[in-house]
Amino acid sequence: MFHQTIVRLRAGQRTDRGGNTVPDWSPDKVSRLPVASVSVQPTTQTEQADPTRTAVVTGWQVITAPGVDADIEARDRIEWNGMVLEVAGEVGRYSDFLSNATHHLEFVMRRATG
Repeated sequence: MFHQTIVRLRAGQRTDRGGNTVPDWSPDKVSRLPVASVSVQPTTQTEQADPTRTAVVTGWQVITAPGVDADIEARDRIEWNGMVLEVAGEVGRYSDFLSNATHHLEFVMRRATG
């Protein structure tokens, strides 16, 4: 069940013209972290039509194998199956009842097109 691998993408930082620190998604600034032993399953697909376009939002649930913890946060993006996806919401870290260590992670990732 946990035979897939995703790659966590995290933006670097840069300073904008106003002196603020902002995310930098330039390819040479992004850090990459492969995360193996995950299961990726489809969750949702919605369409929103207006006169100029039809937007489609697709979502996937990611669950790591027991014992797998990874540095993934809501601000990250995920590379999987030839796509770059957003982490939608917070990452759930589930504790092992016996050791209080992380048992596994769960989060949703989504892709918006249109």
